[in-house]
Amino acid sequence: MNIKKSISELSYFERMLWISSVTIIIIFSLFIGIDYIISPTASVIGATALIFLSKGNVLGQILIVIFSILYGIISYSFHYYGEMITYLCMTAPIAILAVISWLRHPYNGNTREVEVNRISKSEMIIIFIVSLIVTFIFYFILNAFNTSSLILSTLSVTTSFLASYLTFRRSEFYALAYAANDIVLIILWIIATVSDYKYLSMTICFCIFFINDIYGFISWRKIKNRQIKCS
Repeated sequence: MNIKKSISELSYFERMLWISSVTIIIIFSLFIGIDYIISPTASVIGATALIFLSKGNVLGQILIVIFSILYGIISYSFHYYGEMITYLCMTAPIAILAVISWLRHPYNGNTREVEVNRISKSEMIIIFIVSLIVTFIFYFILNAFNTSSLILSTLSVTTSFLASYLTFRRSEFYALAYAANDIVLIILWIIATVSDYKYLSMTICFCIFFINDIYGFISWRKIKNRQIKCS
């Protein structure tokens, strides 16, 4: 995997989006203090991952695995067990499977761009049904762990599951699912920030992620249309 080549293939807008995201994260980190370095570190890795995901680059998936582990640790510190379980037991493992899937489906042999997949209506119906089942099961699991903000945490599991699955299936709709998840997480971390200001960086993190995920959907639509025209 050529990381230097992957960076060189970023457009001017993508580089500016990346630099802006990282800069904002660092500024807020300096404001909060270096005692809580794990939060900004996870945020920088996550923002970087989303830039490469928007290009359909498997490097983004690898970074998501790292982000998931760090985010799980952060979530545990505030008793957001739903987030911890979701990212360590679902998002990270599915991201690993997605790495394998993306490497097996490069576009025209280019491992830095995955071949965008088309999800059938029947599969979408199945995904919806499975998501309801996952939501139902996790509600009781999280309740048993006395999870903070139970309803929001359960909703986060649902949106995370959808995003992870759609990423694995190489669908452009993964970005919209992640954007929905970002909204839920922004609310969750605002609640956490009220109790402890060190979690402000996570609130800022998911605000940035939301912008990046919206761009990711736009980018994947363009990639998909280009691949269809060239096929």
